[in-house]
Amino acid sequence: MLKMIIFAMVPMSISIFYAWRFASRKREIPCPFWLRWLVELDNPFTKPNKANEIIEQSGIQPGMHVIDLGCGPGRVTIPAAERVGFNGKITALDIQDEMLQRVEKKVQRRNLKNIELVQGKIGLGQLRQSPCDHVLLVNVLGEIPDRQAALEEIFNILKPGGILTVAETIFDPHFQRREEVSKLADKAGFYEAGFNGNWAAYSLLLRKPVSR
Repeated sequence: MLKMIIFAMVPMSISIFYAWRFASRKREIPCPFWLRWLVELDNPFTKPNKANEIIEQSGIQPGMHVIDLGCGPGRVTIPAAERVGFNGKITALDIQDEMLQRVEKKVQRRNLKNIELVQGKIGLGQLRQSPCDHVLLVNVLGEIPDRQAALEEIFNILKPGGILTVAETIFDPHFQRREEVSKLADKAGFYEAGFNGNWAAYSLLLRKPVSR
């Protein structure tokens, strides 16, 4: 019975994925809340896009202020909060209130006190944060209508020397190639500080210069 359910779910998942991908070409849309299970767990086939791998490669340290933009159900938010510790802070921002409620439940279960939840959009000049050490943009950049404006906005809220981690995977309907991201980042003022992965799944570290 279990095998039958699994076999039935595979083609259904593939159909949903391509339907979402097709719809995304017509309109920039975030992952619907009812599809959160597609982004809630790590994909076993893309190690560079696993939450702990992203955190490890990003260089996030205890005591840092990190902003997780487009946090979704908190797949990366929670391990990031555990990494920065009691003296650090995570600001988790998402456009969907349902996603933030999902994160809130995880925060309460783990009794985490260092996460601030914010509902809002990226790329519209709405970020009103104090300068932060690190920004996470995990499988989100392709969902933003004005990607250039978003990266420039992120640049402005980072401390000099701060890092933006852009993580992408080919399994995301809004997948952004490394070359595309690098071009946008360079125009915004970033320079490449590190790379982990391959063409299909990667984390790209972009640093804001200490002086500009």
